[in-house]
Amino acid sequence: MKVLWLLPITLVIDQASKYLVTRTMSLHDSEPVLGNFFRLTYIHNPGAAFGLNIGSPLVHTIVSIVALSILVYLFWTMPRENRRLRFALTLVLGGALGNIIDRLYLGEVIDFFDFGIATLRWPIFNFADSFVTVGIFLLALGYARQKENKPADQETHPQNDQALEN
Repeated sequence: MKVLWLLPITLVIDQASKYLVTRTMSLHDSEPVLGNFFRLTYIHNPGAAFGLNIGSPLVHTIVSIVALSILVYLFWTMPRENRRLRFALTLVLGGALGNIIDRLYLGEVIDFFDFGIATLRWPIFNFADSFVTVGIFLLALGYARQKENKPADQETHPQNDQALEN
């Protein structure tokens, strides 16, 4: 449970950054930070990650809440000693919750980080998206390491555990 301190921090960073953008920029404004490579471009994203559209804003909100519920379940059922994976999952939870707050309040998500070269641009994103992405990367890495550390005999013959117990 100690890792839950990260949840309010991710939410504050995400929501405070969105508040600052909405108070200092007009919708669709774009301000260069590192020339054309990195800009702050204020948009509202009615779609899912990377602007994908899976239906109406209500559908996006429902899908987000279902996904959040699954993440909470995974967090509560994950062994407490698995701190790295719980840390990663908390990042994903914080990011998902940040974007759900936008969806519930605005019906869409505030995005503003804009990277690219000339017309080749990465989809505009926010801190919440970054937390989700980093969290998923850390989860994948953590699960891959768990699999690597598992003895080969247990991976290929899980029934051996039962045989040893009998």
